[in-house]
Amino acid sequence: MLSVQNLEVVYQDVILVLRGISFEIPKGKIVALLGSNGSGKTTVIRSITGLLDVQNGDITKGNISVDGDDITNLNPSKIVEKGIAQVMEGRRIFSELSVVENLRLGGHTNNANIQNNIDRVLGMFPALKDRQKGEAGYLSGGEQQMLAIGRALMSEPEYLLLDEPSLGLAPKLVDQIAELIQEINKQGVTVLLVEQNANMALNISDHGYIMETGNIVMDNDSKKLLNDEDVREFYLGLNAEGTKRKSFKDVKHYKRKKRWLS
Repeated sequence: MLSVQNLEVVYQDVILVLRGISFEIPKGKIVALLGSNGSGKTTVIRSITGLLDVQNGDITKGNISVDGDDITNLNPSKIVEKGIAQVMEGRRIFSELSVVENLRLGGHTNNANIQNNIDRVLGMFPALKDRQKGEAGYLSGGEQQMLAIGRALMSEPEYLLLDEPSLGLAPKLVDQIAELIQEINKQGVTVLLVEQNANMALNISDHGYIMETGNIVMDNDSKKLLNDEDVREFYLGLNAEGTKRKSFKDVKHYKRKKRWLS
């Protein structure tokens, strides 16, 4: 289990971004972490993977553990060795390198099995196999996302953290990525799915958490969240009758938060 307990994060010594959040990711499950821009979702992932220093962030309270071992503030390479891999928002592939070269970089902590893992990843992604020697920058957006996921899988992680994997993709490609995440999970990889696309995330996950301004304001079984009136209205854009709301003009943020925190 990956466990986050009472986590508080401050940027540049003054900006409180996470306000004592707690959640758990049980082995073998897909857990969705939802929220709007600025709610703190990416900071959660950076905290787990040890990348807060990039943005001058610090964990000032709480702890993070994986399978009972405390990994709070561990070096990122040590966290990878603990079985945790991250797919960053925006894909972040090396565009001038080939597909295979990108995959090799993802497997640098697991050199003994690198060729077997390349073969396994290319077998999962036929589109990448057909273009394995080509420059990654010429791949489509969907193919680049597949490469980013494949690169993370090269370290043979037990926990895969995905930051906005559907961002910027056409609906058909979003469906393909969703199916891919489910297949990876079936192969025994536990998944934390950080998403703004609540409909996709809740349809494929087991449990969901919703963040607002650095706090977790709601969590439940994903299917229950899909049927929750507030979630349907403010994250799926549906009213009580299940039809699309015509306008967000009258939505007041404080009303939503008041309801969730009551």
